[in-house]
Amino acid sequence: MLQRLTDPATPWERVTIPHWYRQGARTLEIASGTAVWYHKSEPVVPLRWVLIRDPHGKFAPQALACTDLAIEPLQILCWFVQRWQVEVTFQQVRTHLGVETQRQWNPQAILRTTPALMGLFSLVTVLAHRSRLDQSAPIRQAAWYVKEHATFADALAWVRRQWWRFRLETSSPAPDIPKQQALFWDRCLELLCYAA
Repeated sequence: MLQRLTDPATPWERVTIPHWYRQGARTLEIASGTAVWYHKSEPVVPLRWVLIRDPHGKFAPQALACTDLAIEPLQILCWFVQRWQVEVTFQQVRTHLGVETQRQWNPQAILRTTPALMGLFSLVTVLAHRSRLDQSAPIRQAAWYVKEHATFADALAWVRRQWWRFRLETSSPAPDIPKQQALFWDRCLELLCYAA
């Protein structure tokens, strides 16, 4: 691929991809062709390759490959951009729910735990989305990073807060908690929601 990238005879085509992450439409240059992937003791696999380069030089050239030779290069490029959402989902599930950190030795336990945690991720996301978390609750900010929308950490903390607050209200023997004490417990609850 490096040879194709540096070869002046490589035919580059300018294309506009409609959704380049969150930046809107973006014009890129692509070159495409077919090749075979060969590995010792494995059958030969035909591939469609796509080289991407930015005419403005804002990111390094990349190579993509697809095993379906009938797919258009622009479609492969669009799929490549869409994969970011999937990667972020797996990273969030790993970070906040512990996927792939389980300590089970039984393969059946692993096969059950990962789908259950992915289901929990979906449930938290749906609950936060249905409650319009971006409008109904303040999103935790940092001095160095301003967020416009809630992240999964915010959604998980919001769901925990709602659940724990409900449990505390229904199990509290003394409903007449002084205002200052209630404020203290509310702050503690917020810290626990993000720390847990």
